[in-house]
Amino acid sequence: MKETLLQFGGGNFLRAFVDLMLHEANADNDAFGRVVVVTSTSRQRSQWINQQKGCYHVVLRGLQDDLPVDETITVSRALQRSLPAADAWPDVLAVACSAELSWIVSNTTEAGLTLDPADTQSTCLAALDPNHGRAPHSFPAKLLAVLACRLQAGLPPVTILPCELLEDNGPLLLELLRTQAGIWKLPADLLDAVETCPIPSTLVDRIVSGRPDGHPLRQQDQLLTVAEPYASWVIEDLPGIDIFPHAAITITGDVSDYALRKVRILNGAHTALVCMTRSMDIDTVSAAVAHADIGPRIRQLLLEEILPVINDRVIDAESFVETTLERFANPYLHHRLADVALHHETKVATRLLPTYHEHVEMFGAPPPLLGEILQPYL
Repeated sequence: MKETLLQFGGGNFLRAFVDLMLHEANADNDAFGRVVVVTSTSRQRSQWINQQKGCYHVVLRGLQDDLPVDETITVSRALQRSLPAADAWPDVLAVACSAELSWIVSNTTEAGLTLDPADTQSTCLAALDPNHGRAPHSFPAKLLAVLACRLQAGLPPVTILPCELLEDNGPLLLELLRTQAGIWKLPADLLDAVETCPIPSTLVDRIVSGRPDGHPLRQQDQLLTVAEPYASWVIEDLPGIDIFPHAAITITGDVSDYALRKVRILNGAHTALVCMTRSMDIDTVSAAVAHADIGPRIRQLLLEEILPVINDRVIDAESFVETTLERFANPYLHHRLADVALHHETKVATRLLPTYHEHVEMFGAPPPLLGEILQPYL
């Protein structure tokens, strides 16, 4: 199969998100090619992908349209092979210089969108050597080497899709490429060519919880993972943008609308649940929304106090509220409130207090329920 997608990162999230979507897009006629996974920190994961010939399973568990879902999908039309960057960098550059390549995807965690001081000018020649090269240290430097080799070979631009959970991840990655190009003293015309590759901002949303205990495939599939049925991949519409088709993918002129919706509704409700259950013996998000008192209160908070503040600024806010509550009620997902409570005061400041102050400004009075749970922070 043709190799169309170069993917930096082979962890559970990308395999249950981008790679599963590509598998589903390929279901009819394998029209969209396969993935080459580049791993930086796990040679073992590369070995598993290659030993299993790119085949693995994703268990979808949760609620959809108020009905339980527990489905195991055999993902066989996405991954082609995996290359550990430290051992096979010339092979990575060979994929970069393939005429069939269309997309580059990354999920290197938020810490991955930084430069490494070790990627000095003296490392540039090795990073760009297609025969005996050595991988740079940081992801932005690796990406720059991949793009520079491709464009020096006269090949067309490719779409770059960062999936790191950082606001404006597209412009952030582009600025890192520019900075690294300056460190390496790349020619200006080569940097100009690199910048012809569209790097949109994106917003990814799917809970992926890792290997399930007790699943019958656990022993034979080292890549087995569990995800919720819900998935959303919002991609900024830039000139030249290209992506395979999937119902969960949204191309939009402004990703910030969707980011605001997620922060204020989904993330805001998570943090509100921590506030509401502080003195109660409730351990998980699903137990909180099932509670006779907390469940109705979180619904009231979303529909009567958060929604009126942002409804005219985001897309499909009311349906997103219902989807959020359904995701919270997932009986298979044990999302601990103690985990949600990490960095709680910062989350209150970014997720709930702006809604409170905007409600006062818009309606001339504080929101009663939100005001009650935020009293210690006002």
